[in-house]
Amino acid sequence: MSKTKNRSPWAWIPSLYFAEGIPYVVVMTVAVIMYKKLGISNTDIALYTSWLYLPWMIKPFWSPIVDIVKSKRWWIVSMQLLIGAGLAGVAFTVPTTFFFQSTLAFFWLLAFSSATHDIAADGFYMYGMDSNKQAYFIGIRSTFYRLAMITGQGLLIILAGYFETTKLFGNSENNIPLAWSLTFYILAVGFLLFCVYHKFALPHPQEDEDREVKSFSTVFSDFGETFVTFFLKKDIWKIVGLLLVYRLGESQLVKMASPFLLDPKEVGGLGLTTSDVGLVYGTIGIIFLTLGGLLGGFLASKNGLKHWLWPMVIAINLPNLVYVYLSYALPESFFLICVSVAVEQFGYGFGFTAYMLYQIYVSEGKHKTAHFAFCTGLMAAGMMFPGMISGWLQELLGYQHFFIWVMICTIPSFIMVKVIDIDPKFGIKTGNNEK
Repeated sequence: MSKTKNRSPWAWIPSLYFAEGIPYVVVMTVAVIMYKKLGISNTDIALYTSWLYLPWMIKPFWSPIVDIVKSKRWWIVSMQLLIGAGLAGVAFTVPTTFFFQSTLAFFWLLAFSSATHDIAADGFYMYGMDSNKQAYFIGIRSTFYRLAMITGQGLLIILAGYFETTKLFGNSENNIPLAWSLTFYILAVGFLLFCVYHKFALPHPQEDEDREVKSFSTVFSDFGETFVTFFLKKDIWKIVGLLLVYRLGESQLVKMASPFLLDPKEVGGLGLTTSDVGLVYGTIGIIFLTLGGLLGGFLASKNGLKHWLWPMVIAINLPNLVYVYLSYALPESFFLICVSVAVEQFGYGFGFTAYMLYQIYVSEGKHKTAHFAFCTGLMAAGMMFPGMISGWLQELLGYQHFFIWVMICTIPSFIMVKVIDIDPKFGIKTGNNEK
């Protein structure tokens, strides 16, 4: 028992947070590209895949159940098993004639399992180590989560693109569904291996096994108190407004970026292959997104959130202009496309820092953890609802006018940044403490 208890965090932190990132990127990004390659319209892709944000939006409402039923360790292993089953379900049904409905059902299973896994993993992180190790491993867990993004959005898409063109399947149109089926089978096997590994590798912290178990009535009473106190915060309309509109433009752009890169030039797209998209958007893009986030965090810790708020809101919105340029110029140069996507993703990463820090800022107080969960729920809503109509708008307007519309949608975020109030000292490191 002591050996398990004293297991090095290196044995489970990297793999746990890599496993946390994979299903999220599969549901949010890989599904969009797969459906595009399988001939689903942009309207349906945006509408139905945006609905998949719902489990993350309502995550705060069922997190109490994860707290009082079983251990966090049990939830992690169980959800990884369900995620593996969901991935296998997608793989099995992609080649069928009813693939859209059936794969969507399995993506829903993936989404709810993944959101539940997030709750359990983040709670287990606090149980599994002391505060000193938690602080040390925070950057490591973020790094492996980002690596999962690169693997899902980049390497996985490149692999699917390779399977689409390989002669292993012949040269018929059936290549595409078979290619994606094989890709998801590989993913499913990988995730089942994660499940088995974590069954043995995760430690058994006493706080997780022998913690005080509260009754449902007590937990939901506490939840009601945190809910009411959140919405009684000073200037709550400003808080909710900013959380909903800060990414109003980006929420629509992100759904149509991959279809734009994949669509042929005859319909206004750039005509890239699946593997090209995996490289430019899922690999180069994610790398620059990460670099932007690292720079944002570094600068905010030196000068505070208020000092960098305007540069960050400009950074998350203004680079969207590269898609206006790409839609009008339709450049042949792959290098130019890569540079354009890198610029937009770097700005997104840099500007997103302010968004996350603002959520931490408005969550300060007695119910910090629960209030932060409400913020992330509103963040998901700000992505889900605009994303649902983005495909319909794109098909109505065409790519050129759609990306101009995206730029118009950035205006509300500037308005809300103008009206909110932030303590100038928030985020600045003072000695060994960070305010």
